[in-house]
Amino acid sequence: MTEEPYRLFLPARRSTSVLFASPHSGRDYPEGFVARSVLDRRALRSSEDAFVDELFAAAPVHGAALLAARLPRAYVDLNRDCDELDPALIRALRRGAPNPRITSGLGVIPRVVAGGRAIYPGRLSREEAEARLATVWRPYHAALRALMDETRALFGEAVLIDCHSMPHEAIAGYAAPGRPCPEVVLGDRFGASAGAEITERVEAAFAGAGLRVARNTPFAGAFVAQHYGRPSEGCHVIQVEIDRALYMDERRIARGSGFDGFRAVLEGIVAELAALGRGVPLAAE
Repeated sequence: MTEEPYRLFLPARRSTSVLFASPHSGRDYPEGFVARSVLDRRALRSSEDAFVDELFAAAPVHGAALLAARLPRAYVDLNRDCDELDPALIRALRRGAPNPRITSGLGVIPRVVAGGRAIYPGRLSREEAEARLATVWRPYHAALRALMDETRALFGEAVLIDCHSMPHEAIAGYAAPGRPCPEVVLGDRFGASAGAEITERVEAAFAGAGLRVARNTPFAGAFVAQHYGRPSEGCHVIQVEIDRALYMDERRIARGSGFDGFRAVLEGIVAELAALGRGVPLAAE
């Protein structure tokens, strides 16, 4: 691989302790990977957080960095630990302690895409898995770690907004009479990855834009939140899951008719979140 497996968008001057990352929106599918898969490109894209990097593209305008994956989640999942290797997919791998993500085929090198559909006709070598980690996973996390450390050095704290999308069907079951399903789910690992005030203000920004917000159910935050979220050390991580039905046609994996309008709504939220990192009170408060 001759270029970095991520895109880093920096403002002319970083003016906020808030930064944004999109680890699952990568859409540069290696041709060899596509050719080897038993699935077509559209099926492979079903696990992708399509267009999420575009939704948060205004971050640099408001003084914040945006880190976005290039390579797709189906190839390497950047929201998993590099040790979460799947012995059902990778040859010569010793089985470790039970791990529900690995068991379901969603380790760092996924075995399946959405709906449990197998990606490959057979297994991969350990060497191939390690090569993907070396060329994709490690550079992305080195860049993210550097951004977190630089931000904390500049501002005394770092607040990472880890940007994701969720299939509408994944949250439809959380609706109840008189209670529609959430449109945004914030995950702070039940307070372990971000301070309470930070989470409250992030929630206020989304709710103030008219979005229905829930916390930690059904998504509390995965590896990135767990690994980088250290509130006692001034490092806060909140995973943001957005209902794909708000902005895209999930079946076709295409921008929906409301895409531009929703992106404008999110730009307003990004501006408020960036203000949070400058010590400016949110308009919703």
